[in-house]
Amino acid sequence: MREALNYPTLASLIEHATADDPELTLAVIHALNQWMVEHWSFDYEGRVFSTPIINLSEVDGAQRELDYLLANGARVALIKPGPVHGIRGWRSPALGEFDPFWRDVEAAGLPIVLHASYPPLDDYVGKWEPPYTQNFMAQSAFRWMVLGHREIADMITALICHGTLTRFPKLRIASVENGSSWIFPLFNDFEELAKKMPQNFPEHPLEVFRRNIWVSPFWEGCVSDVVNTVGWDKVMFGSDYPHPEGLAEPRGFWKYAEGMDVRRTYDFMGDNARRFMGLPLANPDPSAANPPELANA
Repeated sequence: MREALNYPTLASLIEHATADDPELTLAVIHALNQWMVEHWSFDYEGRVFSTPIINLSEVDGAQRELDYLLANGARVALIKPGPVHGIRGWRSPALGEFDPFWRDVEAAGLPIVLHASYPPLDDYVGKWEPPYTQNFMAQSAFRWMVLGHREIADMITALICHGTLTRFPKLRIASVENGSSWIFPLFNDFEELAKKMPQNFPEHPLEVFRRNIWVSPFWEGCVSDVVNTVGWDKVMFGSDYPHPEGLAEPRGFWKYAEGMDVRRTYDFMGDNARRFMGLPLANPDPSAANPPELANA
C-alpha cells in the first residue's frame, strides 16, 4: 500500500500577506481548511492525507482550528515555520504562552509539518535590494543567500531553546521541502552552545532534535550523512516534483541513498514517514534485510 502527504504550499503566502490582521488570517485559513475538507477530505481511504493549516497568531484560535481538524479526521497539520503576529506583536510560537495549544497537539498525537514558506526575513532583505518577483524560483542570488534556510533552522531552534519540545517530548515535528544543508551547521552551533551554556538546556539540544524532528532532504544532498546525523528513523523522502526534493521518477530516489544498506533505504523510502504519521509499517521488523520492494527495483 502506498501513502502520500499533500501540502497546500502557497497557503503560507496567505499568512504572510494577512499577518497584520490576525483575525483575518484565522478566518482565511479556516475557510481554506473547510474547502479542503469539502473537496478533498483530510484522509482519503487511509492513503492520501491532505495537510490542513493551523495559524498560531492567537492561541485560542489555534486551539479551535485544531479541534475542527481533529473532528474532521485530520491525520497531520501544517504550521508555517516562523514567528507569528498576534495582538501582542511578533512572537515565537514556542514560548510558554502557546503551551495550551502544544499540549492539545501532543494529547491528540497529531504530527506537525513545517513546510518551506514565505519568511518574515523578506522585509530585511528588502532593505538591501528591491523585490524582483514573488516567484521564489526567480529570486535574486543575494536573496537566496541571505534567506538560505534561516526560517526552518530558526523555527526548530525556537522549539528547542524556548523549551516546547522538552515540555512536550512526544510531539512529532517534520521539516519538509527545506532540504538538509542547514542541519549540519545547526548541530555544530548547538553542540558549541551546549558546552558554553549547559545551564540553559534541561536536555541536550541534539538529543531533543533526534527525538522529536523528522527531516525530508533534497536529493542533491547525501542522504546517508543526514541519516547518520539525525538518526536512521527520522529521515524520509519527498516526491513533490518539480519541487526541489522531488524527482520525475520518485521511486528512483532510493538510488541517491548511497552508503545506506537496503533495510535503512527501505525505511527512508516509506516506513519512516509511516512512523511520523503513526501508520502501520510496511515491514515492522527493522532487522529485515533486502525488502522485496527495493530488491526488485
